[in-house]
Amino acid sequence: MAARSLYQLQCVKSVLKQGKLVNPSYVRSNSTLSRPFTNRTNVTERVSGGVSTVPRWRYVSARDLNDLKGAYAHAPYSRLNGKAIPYRSELKHAKRIVVKLGSAVITRDDECGLALGRLASIVEQVSELHAEGHEMLIVTSGAVAFGKQRLRHEIAMSQSMRQSMRDARARNGNTMKNWEKDEMVKEACAAAGQGGLMALYDLLFGLRGINTAQVLVTKPDFYNDDNRRNLQSTISELLRMNIVPILNANDAVAPPPEPDKDLLGVISVKDNDSLAARLAAEVQADLLCLLSDVDGIYTAPPGEDSSKLIDTYYPGIQSTIKFGQKSRVGMGGMESKVRAAQWALERGTAVVIANGCRQGSGQAIIDIVSGRKTGTFFTEAKVSSVTVETQAENARNGGRVLSSLTADQRSNIISHLANLLEERKASILAANQKDMDVARQQGNLSGPMLSRLALSAGKLTNLADGLRQIAASSHQNLDRVLKRIQVADGMELRQITVPIGVLMVIFESRPDCLPQVAALAIASGNGLLLKGGKEATYSNEYLHGLVQESLDLYNAKDAISLVSSREAIYDLLKLEHLIDLVIPRGSSDLVRMIQQASKGIPVLGHSEGICHVYVDKDCDPEMAAKIVLDSKCDYPAACNAMETLLVHRSLLKTPVFDHIVDTLKQEKVSINAGPLLAKALRFGPREAKSMKVEYGGLECCVEAVDGVEDAIKHIHNFGSSHTDVIVTNNEDTAEKFLQSVDSACVFHNASSRFADGYRFGLGAEVGISTARIHSRGPVGVEGLLTTKWVLRGNGNSVGDFAEGGPNSYIHQYLPVEEDAGDSGSE
Repeated sequence: MAARSLYQLQCVKSVLKQGKLVNPSYVRSNSTLSRPFTNRTNVTERVSGGVSTVPRWRYVSARDLNDLKGAYAHAPYSRLNGKAIPYRSELKHAKRIVVKLGSAVITRDDECGLALGRLASIVEQVSELHAEGHEMLIVTSGAVAFGKQRLRHEIAMSQSMRQSMRDARARNGNTMKNWEKDEMVKEACAAAGQGGLMALYDLLFGLRGINTAQVLVTKPDFYNDDNRRNLQSTISELLRMNIVPILNANDAVAPPPEPDKDLLGVISVKDNDSLAARLAAEVQADLLCLLSDVDGIYTAPPGEDSSKLIDTYYPGIQSTIKFGQKSRVGMGGMESKVRAAQWALERGTAVVIANGCRQGSGQAIIDIVSGRKTGTFFTEAKVSSVTVETQAENARNGGRVLSSLTADQRSNIISHLANLLEERKASILAANQKDMDVARQQGNLSGPMLSRLALSAGKLTNLADGLRQIAASSHQNLDRVLKRIQVADGMELRQITVPIGVLMVIFESRPDCLPQVAALAIASGNGLLLKGGKEATYSNEYLHGLVQESLDLYNAKDAISLVSSREAIYDLLKLEHLIDLVIPRGSSDLVRMIQQASKGIPVLGHSEGICHVYVDKDCDPEMAAKIVLDSKCDYPAACNAMETLLVHRSLLKTPVFDHIVDTLKQEKVSINAGPLLAKALRFGPREAKSMKVEYGGLECCVEAVDGVEDAIKHIHNFGSSHTDVIVTNNEDTAEKFLQSVDSACVFHNASSRFADGYRFGLGAEVGISTARIHSRGPVGVEGLLTTKWVLRGNGNSVGDFAEGGPNSYIHQYLPVEEDAGDSGSE
């Protein structure tokens, strides 16, 4: 998209440089085109001079859309009951969208000319949504700025030689300033700039094969019934012909601004905010995007320390907002935008006020329509749930409560949770059965995903045992001294362990992850945000309730929260000031999506689990068959399951190779041959499409290698640095493999399935990391800790250690006490 926008910008600059402007199509609001709207109910309102009829459509939910028949069955959205879209997640269903571009959005900082880069990006986004089937309308500012640029040039050209030789500062400070004080300059600029502005839009949209039409309106057009009907039919006909209408107030003939005259629900058209709101009501728009130079509505002017961005605005909270000054350009301010947004909302149009100017945020319109948390969303549905920002803040504060508890208290919380897992086993399994029933009914989960989703009595018992292991080993996690340095006489420096802060763990299918991760967060004193897959909704909600019950022993319930919606993930990934580490657990697609979406928060995890088992020529045949079988078939869906079997070439066409292959086939494992194996065996299995595949089921690849060096090379080329195994009785070969393979876990004569926090003795794990920074392999409590330096002095200053000063550095490392750490009891 960026490349295309750059191309558009270059074309525009080229046209401007040559002094050529494309002739736009002009369509006046009193056009004779006539195509009446249908399927609407009318709401009668009183206006000055008569009665106004504002069309109102009814809201239909996404589920209802599936029941619609005929030509409108595939329309993105339609309103029923005169209600606006109540939730951000439903904005993607909006069919008719009005985008209002404030002066600050498309005007340069010097207010003379247009910000062509932003304008090209906006056109790109509108074009993309138009191609998806949305009906797009634009209400634009910018004519005055464009005209001011042209008229300044004309004035400079008309000056005398003496005037032109004057000091530029004096000229600009007097002639231009006096000219700009003329109260008619705005109208003159608008007249001079309308044609050029529309030509730019026509050119930019034309590059994408989209036709545009200009519609100029004035205040009387909304107060005269004939004009209003003509406006409605004009817009309807343009949209029917797949044309993007571009509307603007005709400032060249518009009367001067006057005090607000809102009477009985009729909004005065005195700026482009009110124009956009009125237009949205007239054309039954589903969504109105008001773009300005601020991120949205704040509780106070954004520059004030106490100011906070309001994510969702609903009727009744206006009294809590303190408005500041209006934008640097244009006629409207934030109070004007709020008033216009409320008016449109009351008439069934959802509204979002967002920033269209911020560098690097050129996707504001698409983000709004996608339902992402951008700007302030106006809705009549009062938000009942806690916002993700509040959840993150609570996790931060709750984590501090956890870290302030004694080690015994944290251990008691984990032990209590382990007991609840066994005491409430029947209820947990009943909740899990609901998830299993829904999954089978919908039929959208694969076999491996169903296996991960299922809980059993045995799983819960093992889970409880793992939690007790965490509780028993948690007494020296925090405040453990790692280093002691005698800096100078009377000055001792210590490096101690502390929590990372707030973790966000995202996991798919496996509800048993929830208590495991919660226990590790409690043991390490971290706040935690959990997001499980929707397929495990009932299980996760019940297990989270048990976690909350355990935390309530010491009033620490806020430390761990369950995030409910998928859309909230994108919002949370923007909160780098509240969340310190993201850990995704699930498919490679999930991990890659999180890594790409997280811009400022570190992500700990692995995108793929392509694990290898290499069977060397010096192996024990029975041991080799046993390890291969366990690595592949114990839990095929696990990330530490074998995906590629490497076999020494000398073992091909021997009983050893045949026994291993027959063992896999008996377990119904589908085998794909690597290219070298396919050449060596005339009638072998089908050839693998790729050597870098995580099958996640009863399927694997088998390839031949010339020896340990070749196996190591293959693993480095096609592996994912997760877990790799060698089976051999040759110690030298084994040592070569263990030292050379660059993976998080490297095993000799052991199944790849041992790459697990519980089996390592860590109690549990938050995931397995293939990263090279911070933590690698199964991540237990140690991976959730960081350090801080604590210096104890005696009135020391740096000046005391300067040359000739009374003190000098010692920098002597001191022994660390074995029992140092948070071993305190109640």
